[in-house]
Amino acid sequence: MARHVRKGDTVIVNSGDHKGSVGEVIDVDTKNNTVTVKGVDMHVRHMKPNRMNQTGGIVRRETPIKMSKVNPVVDGKPTRVRFVTKPDGSKVRVAVKGGGELGPVSPATKKK
Repeated sequence: MARHVRKGDTVIVNSGDHKGSVGEVIDVDTKNNTVTVKGVDMHVRHMKPNRMNQTGGIVRRETPIKMSKVNPVVDGKPTRVRFVTKPDGSKVRVAVKGGGELGPVSPATKKK
């Protein structure tokens, strides 16, 4: 199933503790319907030294948030996404505000 956000998109968070935060999508987990956004929902963990991490220390990393809480950003404002099939059979994502293309959804497939 096509998703409204993809890896590399710039998104804004709609709700929750990080409402209004803008960042780039690092990872999309379609199985759990979550996305990881760069610089949003940072968690800190204090690690002891071990074989993998010789120095130990403080590790900061992003944790996933629900996909429904983010929308792509177009001209600095959040927008919903519409899916349009072109005459050649390819499917693209189109911003509802402004009508600009956000990029292809999948490789070009021919209609049956």
